[in-house]
Amino acid sequence: MMTFTTEAMLRAFRSRKFLLYSISQGISLIGTSMTQVAITWLVYHLTSSSWLLGLVGFATQIPTFVLIPLGGIVTDRWNRHRILIVTQILGMLKSLTLTWLALNDTINIWHITLLSLLQGIINAFDIPTRQAFLPETVGKENLGNAIALYSTLVSVSSMLGAAVAGVLNAVVGSGICFLIDSISYVTIIIALLGMRLAPKKLIISTRKPLEELRTSFIYAFGFLPFWSVLIGTALVCCVWGFYITLGPIFATEVLHGGPNTFGFLMAASGVGTLAGSIYLSRHKSVFGLEKFLAFGTALMGVSLIVFALSDVLWLSLLSLVVSGFGFILQIISGRTVLQLLVLDEKRGQITGLYVIASTGAVPIGNLLAGALASSIGAANTVILGASICIVGSLLFMQQFSAFRDQVRLNLRAAGSHIK
Repeated sequence: MMTFTTEAMLRAFRSRKFLLYSISQGISLIGTSMTQVAITWLVYHLTSSSWLLGLVGFATQIPTFVLIPLGGIVTDRWNRHRILIVTQILGMLKSLTLTWLALNDTINIWHITLLSLLQGIINAFDIPTRQAFLPETVGKENLGNAIALYSTLVSVSSMLGAAVAGVLNAVVGSGICFLIDSISYVTIIIALLGMRLAPKKLIISTRKPLEELRTSFIYAFGFLPFWSVLIGTALVCCVWGFYITLGPIFATEVLHGGPNTFGFLMAASGVGTLAGSIYLSRHKSVFGLEKFLAFGTALMGVSLIVFALSDVLWLSLLSLVVSGFGFILQIISGRTVLQLLVLDEKRGQITGLYVIASTGAVPIGNLLAGALASSIGAANTVILGASICIVGSLLFMQQFSAFRDQVRLNLRAAGSHIK
C-alpha cells in the first residue's frame, strides 16, 4: 500500500489521459535525447570544431525562436490534439531521414544543419502545443503535481537516452540512435490517436497575429511573476546551452574520454534533473516557488563553475548532478507559476513567450559558447556564464515579497482555492 506521501506525489496519475500522455511522451523523449547526443558527438567527430558545434545547435533552435509567436497563436486557435499528431509524424520522418543518411555513411555537416533547421521549425509548433495541451489532461488542482511528474519523466528519459546514446555511439555509431528515435515516435502517435477528449471550444479572434502578439507581451510583462519567470528562464537556458554545446570538448580534451564519457556527462545532469523533479512533485503550493526560482539559478551557477574547473571524472559528474538539480528547480517552478496563473484563452501565446525565453535562449547560448570557446577556452566560457547566473539569482531575491503578493492577489481575483 502506498504511503500518503507517495500517493500525494503521484496524484496526477489518477487521470488516465495524463498517464497515457506523459508515459508515451517519456518513451518518445528517450529517442529525442539519443538523437541530441548523437548529433552533437557526430558534429564534433566530423569537424573537431567548437564553432560548428555552436552553429548546429543554433540551427536547431533559431527557427523555433523566430516562429514560436506564430506557434503560440496557432496553438490557441486550432485543435491542440491534432497539431501534436501532425508534429510527431513530421518529427518521425525527419529522424528516418537522419537514420538513412547515417546508416548509408553518406551524412555530412550540411545534412545535419538542414535537418536541424527542419526540426527547429517543427518545434516552433510542437513545444507550445505540448505544454498548453498538458492542462487538458489533468484537473487544475493537480496541475502543479502533473508538471513536476511530467518533468520527472522528461528527466528520466533524457538521462536514459544520453547514457544509451553514449554507449551506442561508441559501439555501433550514431545511425542506430537515430533509428531508435524514429521508432520511439510511434508510441506517442498511437497514444494521441487513442485519446478521447471532451470537445473544446476554439477561440475565434478578429485580431491580427501581430496585434495578438503585442497584447500578449503587454499581458506578460505587466505582471511581475510572468516577467520574472521569463527572464530567469532565458538566463538559465542560455547558460545551460553553454554546457550542452561544449560537452564533447570537456569529455575529450579535459577528461580524456570518448563518446561514452560524453554520454555519462549528459546522463549525470539527467540524474540531477530527475532528483529535482521528484523533490518538487511533493510541493503542493504555488507560494514559495519564487525561492526555488532564485535558489535553483544560483545552485546551477555554482556547480557549473566546479564542473568547469574539474579535470576528474567523478567530480565532473557530481557537479553536473547538482547543476541539473538547480536547473530543473528553476524550470519547473517557473512553468508551474505560468500554467496556474495564465488565462486559458492566452495559454498558448504565453506558453509561446515562455518557449521563446527557454528554447530561444539556447541558440544564443550555443552561438556564444562556440564563439567564446574559440577565443577564451571552454572552461572560461562556462565559468563566465555560470557567474552571470549567480548574479541573476541575487537580483531576483530582491523581488521575493512583491512576487508573492502579486501571486496571492491574482489567485484570489480568479477565485482559486489553491493554497
